[in-house]
Amino acid sequence: MIPVDWAGRRVHFKLEWLNPTSSFKDRGVSVMMSHLTRHGALRVLEDSSGNGGCAVAAYAAAAGIRAKIIVPAATSAAKILQARAYGAEIELVNGTREEVADEAIRQSAQIPYASHDWRPMFIQGTKTIAYEMWESFGFRTPDNVVLVAGAGSNIIGCDIAFGELLEAGQISKRPRLFVGQPEHWATIADTFNGIDPASRGERVPTIAEGASIANPVRLPEAVQPSAVPTALHTPSPRRRSAPRSARSACEACTPSPRAASPRQRSITSSRPETSCRTRSRWSCSPVPG
Repeated sequence: MIPVDWAGRRVHFKLEWLNPTSSFKDRGVSVMMSHLTRHGALRVLEDSSGNGGCAVAAYAAAAGIRAKIIVPAATSAAKILQARAYGAEIELVNGTREEVADEAIRQSAQIPYASHDWRPMFIQGTKTIAYEMWESFGFRTPDNVVLVAGAGSNIIGCDIAFGELLEAGQISKRPRLFVGQPEHWATIADTFNGIDPASRGERVPTIAEGASIANPVRLPEAVQPSAVPTALHTPSPRRRSAPRSARSACEACTPSPRAASPRQRSITSSRPETSCRTRSRWSCSPVPG
């Protein structure tokens, strides 16, 4: 964790681009590929907008597994070159990210589908980012964790890990998770905030292509932790009439001493109750793309 003074506050950065293939996807893919190797996989299929495909290509090569990566034709040339450099077979598909996923599902009838979106072992690997943060802070949790989300695997992974640490008695409270997404691809943020994603109109391409996920397959898990979907909202400059921030209503909210019992855990994990009904411990905000 790299400490930086930012506007008078101490902020620590987790530099995920220092992972072997330059993204956090290495965490989940390394565990997923180890699991598939143990079960005798000889060939795998993946669909990706870039980073996930590069990680699958790299770890498949390390495991001696042949990999085919289906990517949107608009994917940056550098990411395609990186995946090819690891020896993966690349197929370009014209269309949206969802159409690329549909093509992968069709081809999965012949090739085992190692989707980082669907495979549960990918999430189990992704959660290591939270354990590393906990370790870096002297086995304590930070007050807040800010995440960028596309499909939401970092959200779910952090939620699982901090929930496990809480249940094991290793931490006394969870950090608050803040989630940002590109404005026109903010399905998780909009769902959390009770906004119809379709209300944003046509989806505009963004330089954050890895976060351009219109329909995350784990959307229910990503937004489920908040029983009452009230959260902070950062309007873009073009949306001056956006709802006001919920901070004024919940600024005094603090976690109550009583943490949730293990029986209350769901697919992800339950939340400690707060002193008001909004439970705004999570915040999802779309940002200009």
